[in-house]
Amino acid sequence: MRTDQLDVALPAGTDLREYARVLARAREAALAGRRPGTAPRRVIEESWWRARDHGVDPDRGAAAPSLGPDEVEHRRATCGLTESALATLRRGLVGIADKAAHIMVITDADGRVLWREGSRTVRRQADRLGFAEGATWAESVVGTNAIGTALVARRPLQVYSTEHYVQTHHPWTCSAAPIRDVRTGWVLGAVDVSGPAATAHPSTLALVDAVARLAESQQRQEHLAELDRLRGIAAPLLARIDGRALVTDPHGWVAASVGLSPVERVLLPDEPGDHQVWLPTLGLCAVEPLPGGFLVRPAEGESPSPVRAVLDVRHPTRPRLTLHQDSGVWTHSLSPRHAEILFVLARHPAGRTAAELAADLFGDPSRTITVRAEMSRLRKQIGRVIDHRPYRFADDVEVTVEQGAEPSAVLPHSSAPALARLRRPDG
Repeated sequence: MRTDQLDVALPAGTDLREYARVLARAREAALAGRRPGTAPRRVIEESWWRARDHGVDPDRGAAAPSLGPDEVEHRRATCGLTESALATLRRGLVGIADKAAHIMVITDADGRVLWREGSRTVRRQADRLGFAEGATWAESVVGTNAIGTALVARRPLQVYSTEHYVQTHHPWTCSAAPIRDVRTGWVLGAVDVSGPAATAHPSTLALVDAVARLAESQQRQEHLAELDRLRGIAAPLLARIDGRALVTDPHGWVAASVGLSPVERVLLPDEPGDHQVWLPTLGLCAVEPLPGGFLVRPAEGESPSPVRAVLDVRHPTRPRLTLHQDSGVWTHSLSPRHAEILFVLARHPAGRTAAELAADLFGDPSRTITVRAEMSRLRKQIGRVIDHRPYRFADDVEVTVEQGAEPSAVLPHSSAPALARLRRPDG
């Protein structure tokens, strides 16, 4: 028996009992450090290897103290989910979970359980497992599970019975989807529906993912409303400016501009202040604070290059590029694809052609149009930090990569061949 290596949910019509037996044997092989004769889905197998690298106890998991009520409340207030987004998650999932003898769980980006609602019977079962508000369900603590592994893989995931790394979780089936911050692209947390393994159904994951996307859409509408309010402040201000200028929110999203080509976002320093700074896409600029954002005016003069670029891939869900220059420090959150590209370029200082990058990212050197489109988007965000012909970090940029000790933890969401080769346990 085999399953599709790329599936994030169980295939429809799967014989659950037979699947659990087959995966139990595959798990035992993985725990012994062997390649399973019958491989699980690739996302599960890679998670098993990571759990083993983390030293997770396959029988009980790792001990991790639960947060107290005060800390849970603090995390609820600072996790980034708005009240309307939470209401969307509850409306879409709590009633269904309750009727289906499941629970709905919402976690923060660290996998800490912040909200838990649904079937009273299943909540009591979850209590015995330690699956309660304040507990951590991070993959590094409890091994392969829908919440922790979805946060690492940055995609929706269903985990059934013996796919869980820790044996005490085998009676459960879980379906989780990450929720992203529409302003930064970072993962805010995950929403999950869990229940007895016997109730597993492939459509559960599709429902959870759809409701998570609705919550993101709600937050996107709120962000657009904030930009509209900022646009009302910007319009009369820009009308009085003779020259080039734009107004952004605190995250660099552009509300309005004058004299400049249309752009959605600019990369601002971590602490813009009220002085002249170098911006990767605009060069030397004057940055002035406004209520709810900043006024940015390109200045005359030579634009210095960044002194150092640090690509940080230590956090599984928050890859970032930090640019250090005399006038400031810029931290740019990276999409999964852009993180892959920059990691590959950092490992090839001489550069990569479009065909070589296509092979690195997709295993297909003919996909050069896709690569060029991604590189165009990336260069619009970080300017001349990246050169082309071939694609590479510019000659005057010093590049450092910060990553964990274990190859399995490097951009674990990535299925790019270049990253898969690095993470492969047998090298």
